[in-house]
Amino acid sequence: MGKTIIISNRLPVQLQINNGTITAVPSVGGLATGMKSVHSGGDSLWIGWSGLTDEQIPEELVKDIDIALAKHGSSKVCLTADEVEGFYYGFSNRTVWPLFHYFLEYSEFELDSWETYKAVNQKFADAILEKATDDDTIWVHDYQLMLVPQMVRERRPEISIGFFLHIPFPSFEIFRTLPWREEVLMGLLGADLIGFHTYDYERHFLSSVRRLLGLEVSFNDISLDDRVIKVDSFPMGIDYKKFSEAAKEHNNSTEKQKSELQKRLDTHKKSAPDAKFLLSIDRLDYSKGIAKRIYAFEYFLNKYPQYKEKVRLVLLAVPSRSNVPQYQLLKKEVDELVGRINGEFSTVSWTPIWYFYRSMPFENLIDLYTSSDIAWLTPLRDGMNLVAKEYIATRVDKTGVLILSEMAGSANEMNESLLINPNNFEQISDALHTAINMPKAEQQRRNTILQKRLERYNVEKWANDFMNSLLDQKKKDHTYISRRLSVDLMNIVTKDFSQSKKSLLFIDYDGTLAGFHNDPQKAAPDDALYELLDKISSRPGTDMYLISGRDKETFTKWFLPKKYNMITEHGVWISQGGEEFRMLENVKKDWMEKIQPVLESFVDRTPGSFIEEKNYSLAWHYRNTDPDFGQKRATELNTVLTSLIGTDDLSVLNGNKVMEIKSSNVNKGRAAMRVFSEDDYDFVFAIGDDWTDEFMFQELPESAVTVKVGRQKTQARYYVDSIKNVRDLLDRFTI
Repeated sequence: MGKTIIISNRLPVQLQINNGTITAVPSVGGLATGMKSVHSGGDSLWIGWSGLTDEQIPEELVKDIDIALAKHGSSKVCLTADEVEGFYYGFSNRTVWPLFHYFLEYSEFELDSWETYKAVNQKFADAILEKATDDDTIWVHDYQLMLVPQMVRERRPEISIGFFLHIPFPSFEIFRTLPWREEVLMGLLGADLIGFHTYDYERHFLSSVRRLLGLEVSFNDISLDDRVIKVDSFPMGIDYKKFSEAAKEHNNSTEKQKSELQKRLDTHKKSAPDAKFLLSIDRLDYSKGIAKRIYAFEYFLNKYPQYKEKVRLVLLAVPSRSNVPQYQLLKKEVDELVGRINGEFSTVSWTPIWYFYRSMPFENLIDLYTSSDIAWLTPLRDGMNLVAKEYIATRVDKTGVLILSEMAGSANEMNESLLINPNNFEQISDALHTAINMPKAEQQRRNTILQKRLERYNVEKWANDFMNSLLDQKKKDHTYISRRLSVDLMNIVTKDFSQSKKSLLFIDYDGTLAGFHNDPQKAAPDDALYELLDKISSRPGTDMYLISGRDKETFTKWFLPKKYNMITEHGVWISQGGEEFRMLENVKKDWMEKIQPVLESFVDRTPGSFIEEKNYSLAWHYRNTDPDFGQKRATELNTVLTSLIGTDDLSVLNGNKVMEIKSSNVNKGRAAMRVFSEDDYDFVFAIGDDWTDEFMFQELPESAVTVKVGRQKTQARYYVDSIKNVRDLLDRFTI
């Protein structure tokens, strides 16, 4: 069993240089706490930046730092001041952070920052590769390192990689504005498992993958080359026991044991027993909606003037990225707002807002949580918001009301709180009024449910769930009925082919020999393909058939001069040795005039779709449509057609971005068996990528070598991953 390697921008320890010596102090809270169950013992390693730039580390202390970090199971990535500026303050926090939080107007798209981001991600990947073996499990964290999974995958294709995004993933319409959107998606798809806090973020990611990369998504699985990537949601929890126990200890403390802050809070509570404390705790970040919250508080005081001197807003803003311009402007705005409102509403004995701009130690946070009647958290966009969960965990007597923005990820789990739209001041005011007047029994009813849920799905459960899901993904061979056609199996197949006296080959075209195109007429064969097919078809004792759903006119133009054997329109037409096509099946076409108007109506309502008219079938193509919309329309059309054709001798074939209506007694399986029965073949081979090829795989004898292109469930004995693998395999038949 290999080790677990955790990778994040920052290490879970803080380095301090004092009098020429290095000390490493473990961090508390957040990711460091959450990963305790994963990062434990000698079977794990945490890789990240130490927090000190190369310029800040004296050369004589470099080895001491490595030793100090090693004691905490950590290893550093070295960054210069310029790299930190371009990678962290630049691309991560001036491009990705605002964009992913829907603040498009704050997003900067600087090429230099992007290049630095790539270079630093490569540094992290190199640090992993230096320490990792193929048996290890890699867990990469957050938006600063979105390119790392693919960078590691390129060098270690068999290693198990997980990635978790701790911020929202935006909708496709927002994400598409990023100039390097494809590179970011491909970077993430280097992972085997990609985790998000909520299903909404997962859904947005899958939508972007479909639209921007054109990859097939089946539920929450993405097929890419020879891999299946799983995408899932894992709502991050808190160390529930830590907060709950701290609150119990706090409530039992003596007067002497209380902090100065708690004594001040007690004094104010005694002076106004009926007054309510509203608590707001956030990093000073524009995504947290602090300024809007202050405006909403002003609106509340004007709408419900009876609560003046009856409520106090305790506003704790933790400094964050103070060298980023938007944060400096926000600090100035908040300072001015607090000053104006306090100046307007204050009385001799009452100040409406207590404003703290600083970090607070853990014990003071517990003071605030346990003393506040209402927690008021209204981010404009937030990946999760753990403060909401921490507040509920500290409410030992189950009193207290949580007002929470529906834009926070935690809102999905905390429906018992008062959920509000942070932009709706009227709704916020009414929610504050409801919270202030909520009966204690109602508070306890809601919080009992919340506490049970939070205690059950704590941060340790979150980490273990993700790791277990990643390990399950690693164990899955993603095998279907078929086996992968490995090099060893290819050698056996080609040996059987070379030793055969009479061979029969059925080769599909689209998706097998050639890739799909938005216009089916543009998928013409290239010179290399002609050369390959010439060699196979000219081999003595070999009958090669191109078998396709294509119309005979197209194949006549492309292949008839080559005198290849061909079966078209799924088995309606056959051409052997360069002769003109003749009908292999007697089929009717009078139904086509009834179905055509139905398809035309769907073309009218589905931009980008079109009808391909064949001699005895109709195909509705939707490759050019929006992926989600196209799939929705395809499902609708399938229902309409199924009910329309009823018991008629027709069938609907659902292919790769195409639906085809044809006669039921025509399929590739019947056509292949007709040919097979004409001679005594000792080697039979069939390869295809579509559902239409399944008829062929089912009908041919068990001894036939049947191969599916792509990783879907199939009746074929084997599968290969891509068109490139097909050509590599067929090349072996020419030796």
